[in-house]
Amino acid sequence: MAETRLDALIDALRRLPGVGQKSAQRMAFHLLQHDRDAAARLALSLQQALTAMRHCERCHTFTEHALCSTCADTRRDPSLLCVVETPADQAALERSASYRGLYFVLMGRLSPLDGVGVNDIGARELVERANDGVVAEVIFATGFSAEGEATAYVLGEALRARGLKVTRLARGVPAGSELEYVDLSTIAHALVDRR
Repeated sequence: MAETRLDALIDALRRLPGVGQKSAQRMAFHLLQHDRDAAARLALSLQQALTAMRHCERCHTFTEHALCSTCADTRRDPSLLCVVETPADQAALERSASYRGLYFVLMGRLSPLDGVGVNDIGARELVERANDGVVAEVIFATGFSAEGEATAYVLGEALRARGLKVTRLARGVPAGSELEYVDLSTIAHALVDRR
């Protein structure tokens, strides 16, 4: 049986993170039945983004220009370089309004089981960027999963070997939480990383 355009739409929506078959089907039916204008805007926005967006030449996040607005901002501290896994991680740090340095987006993390090695996540480009003579500290803000930890460790060791100061984003008990409800791993790390 040939795949219909509806099947193709549902399959395309299923590729989004966290979207299963039923959710994709619900979205497709909603867009086609109740909000065709939104469907057209979505299609146009996706096409325009695919055409216009590219990677920043310095940090690898998404931008429409050679340099993203963060890298082009002369008020940022160029001696601080924060390494994140994805543009979404960079956006989260920016929303905190607590970091005024620059970024390097790996566009992934080490995952040997999935065949992702150091050459697949921009390690060479990171080392070149960090050794530009301006960067004084590299802050790893990769996830606290096994892959994120391995990424921070392997890349951090490579940068330390070149004489750079390397730090890791702290982890601990979330603000406003009750200690009895925090998982044991978080409490253990908070004790080790106490200040």
